[in-house]
Amino acid sequence: MNHSPEIKAFIREHSALFWYTPEDKKEEISEELLVEMILNYGDLDAIRKLIGLMGIKKVADIFFTSVNLSPRRKGNYFDTTLNFFTLFFQRYAS
Repeated sequence: MNHSPEIKAFIREHSALFWYTPEDKKEEISEELLVEMILNYGDLDAIRKLIGLMGIKKVADIFFTSVNLSPRRKGNYFDTTLNFFTLFFQRYAS
């Protein structure tokens, strides 16, 4: 994945969330993984910054594509995260 310098800096800033990814591979994570980890484990500032960097429509598209891909992918999100962001994106990203 060829991320912008801003996204790469954002990933480095939140690298602890990607503890299982080798350091030299963190900047290459997929957008799907980035969105999933930030929505599940990030704080409000991280979520705001992600939306600011990628745009609410793109984050929503990645989220809905991921959760509709398969039950396993949907299961990667906490139930409360899934419920909240489904409602949030339906309201603000439509």
